[in-house]
Amino acid sequence: MKALVLSHYDGPLELATLDRPQPQGGQVLVRVHAAGLNPLDVKIRAGKADHAKHPLPLVLGIDMAGVVEAVGAGVTRFAPGDEVYGMTGGVGGIQGALAEYAAVDADLLARKPANLSMREAAALPLAFITAWSGIVDRAHLAAGQSVLVQGGAGGVGHVAVQIARALGANVFATGSARNADVISRLGATPIDYRVLSVEQYVQAHTAGAGFDLVVDTVGGKTLDASFAAVKHFGHVVSALGWGTHALAPLSFREATYSGVFTLYPLLSGKNRVHHGEMLREATRLAEAGQLKPRLDLRRFALGETEQAYEAVADRSAASKIVVEIG
Repeated sequence: MKALVLSHYDGPLELATLDRPQPQGGQVLVRVHAAGLNPLDVKIRAGKADHAKHPLPLVLGIDMAGVVEAVGAGVTRFAPGDEVYGMTGGVGGIQGALAEYAAVDADLLARKPANLSMREAAALPLAFITAWSGIVDRAHLAAGQSVLVQGGAGGVGHVAVQIARALGANVFATGSARNADVISRLGATPIDYRVLSVEQYVQAHTAGAGFDLVVDTVGGKTLDASFAAVKHFGHVVSALGWGTHALAPLSFREATYSGVFTLYPLLSGKNRVHHGEMLREATRLAEAGQLKPRLDLRRFALGETEQAYEAVADRSAASKIVVEIG
């Protein structure tokens, strides 16, 4: 099979011919049609993601969508011909999606939403799993609650907005002025964080009480702002809580905090079945018209993956970048 191989960090992605993998027990062989790229893929390629080590030489690509070619022993949920998607590799020594075929753990997969293309489906797994883990598994969001999504037009943020809306929340989202229309179309109230201070938008939208749930997809100073924006007894969840932060604002509100480490099941092999369960929820929401990924208008083939990585790295992408493989 054809695959893109990285021989040294920050080096070129070289098109190579590798042996087609065979599905082992519990695995599914997928003919990959599309691979979604995330900022994390860029960091892994550069060797800058200490929490997501991937030994060299490596095949990158965390997110994928494709068609089942064969199933290994013990797999009953899928059969050849099924269209599937998932967050299946590209870290921890597991072959990624930038190849024609991948043998992946069946627990990590779900059937692709019937109303989404392969390209659209490949854009969802990491973003959806991250957002659902925080909003549902950690925060247990209830209908009628107020939610602030920090970075509501971003890769994880725009999915978080849609999940919160589908669960019946009253959703607000920070973003720049140029993303206000995008946030509004997603069904959230846009907040220009460059114009309004935390205190000002908390006063304007919650009468000073704060939000029941704040979903941080940005990290750094934005996580600090999240601690100041949460309601008394509220909850803050972040996928980027890597730094050092003062907890006093959170403590004074008697609020709670959760971190999300989306890669853990891939890296540890534990609780992978829940990834498949979450993606089945994504399929349900997508087919109900409540979830749709935002894709960059540019299209990239496997031989153009270098340009696709550049579009993610230089932040010129207006939304998700996907590489089409077959």
